[in-house]
Parts: sequence; structure tokens; C-alpha cells
Amino acid sequence: MRSLQDALYNWLTIKIVSDERPDDTAAAETKDLFERILKEEHGIEEIEIKKDEVMYVLHYRKDEERKKASFPCELIEAMINQMNEEPEKYPNYPK
Repeated sequence: MRSLQDALYNWLTIKIVSDERPDDTAAAETKDLFERILKEEHGIEEIEIKKDEVMYVLHYRKDEERKKASFPCELIEAMINQMNEEPEKYPNYPK
């Protein structure tokens, strides 16, 4: 994945899904994939998530430097909201 911003966005989106659906192995495996991409391709470590009413703010370490990225809650939660609204379309895939 070329863009760090895209990798962070995708990881956070699927992390929210995985956290809310702990028995969904597909979500967990996808989250793990994005964690590997963040670490191996972008050198990201120590991600901390903070959320307020409007934004998710990620604080992370890259190349020994602290950085941050922000994403609107509405965008990050769109996938889990859709899954919750139409659960028949999004079955869990437990082990």
C-alpha cells in the first residue's frame, strides 16, 4: 500500500469492525494484515487512538518521531454502521 494515510484509514476502519465483532475472523485477519502493512511498509509503531464527538486522532511513532493523523468519525464508522443496519448482508465468519 503506497499511502500511509490510506493504510491508517483502512486499519482504523477494520479495527473498529473487529473490536465490535470479536468473533469475526475475517475482520480480525484483515486488521492483522493492515497492522503488518503499517509496520513493515511504513515503519509505524505504538499507535494510540483517541476519539471525540467528531474525529478519531491517531498518535503514532514513525522513524523515532511522534506523529498524528485525524479522520472524521463519520467516515471511519461508515462500514460498521452499514453492517449493523443490514446484518443479514454481513455474516460473521467465526473459526
